[in-house]
Amino acid sequence: MRTFPILAVVGMIGWTAVTSDRADRAAPVPAREQQDFRWTGRLEPGQTIEVRGVNGEVRATAAAGNEVEVTAVKREGRRGYAEDVDIEVVEHGEGVTICAVYPSRGDRPNECRPGGGHMNTNDNDTKVHFTVRVPRGVKFSGNSVNGDVDADRLASDVFATTVNGSIVVSTDGFAEATTVNGSIRASIGRADWTGGLEFQTVNGSITLDVPDGINADVRASTVNGSIETDFPLTVQGRFSARNMRGTIGDGGRDLRFQTVNGNVTLRKLQ
Repeated sequence: MRTFPILAVVGMIGWTAVTSDRADRAAPVPAREQQDFRWTGRLEPGQTIEVRGVNGEVRATAAAGNEVEVTAVKREGRRGYAEDVDIEVVEHGEGVTICAVYPSRGDRPNECRPGGGHMNTNDNDTKVHFTVRVPRGVKFSGNSVNGDVDADRLASDVFATTVNGSIVVSTDGFAEATTVNGSIRASIGRADWTGGLEFQTVNGSITLDVPDGINADVRASTVNGSIETDFPLTVQGRFSARNMRGTIGDGGRDLRFQTVNGNVTLRKLQ
């Protein structure tokens, strides 16, 4: 599991922003789009580039070199102004966290903090779409509330979370994914993880491709759906088509799936 320190130091070096003139603000213009953020920097293998959005998708692809690049595009809605949404950078011991921070109201301000932090849109429906280039060995953590998370052909571990959105991951490393209203489709390239991997949703199916020859203790459950696997499975306890606990190979590594409305499918990586 990943942990982050509470220390949050905003690093302003390495990113550029372009904002519109605030003098002319008679009314918001629907669907106005501007790319107003870019950050680049180097992280050591094992460190994490974490991106935290609220409204909007987060998409990551492999970087050609050894630099991380994060860009953001704001798409203004009918409530609030895109220029009121800040993109903040927090440098810390585990890597870098970048967040879309909406205007604060009340006694509890919005904040960009590694691993979390208070986030509320306060009736501003601006969407911020993030694009991330991730070098080999640098972990990627992609997080949204209303938006998909997509990590394509990475060469490192991936952690993806959203609430209203689907998750698609393909990586040479490990992955974990959690959503509520959306499906999960993941492909991982390593079978020697330590600890456990979890894939959870409520309304959506889960499909995971893993290398042949894995050893894992598998737990899978669904309420309205089915469970299927390409691997020979030694079932523990009572067999059920919707609630299964068993061992693949020698076991020893936890692999957990949970959904309510959807299927669970464990496949051999092709």
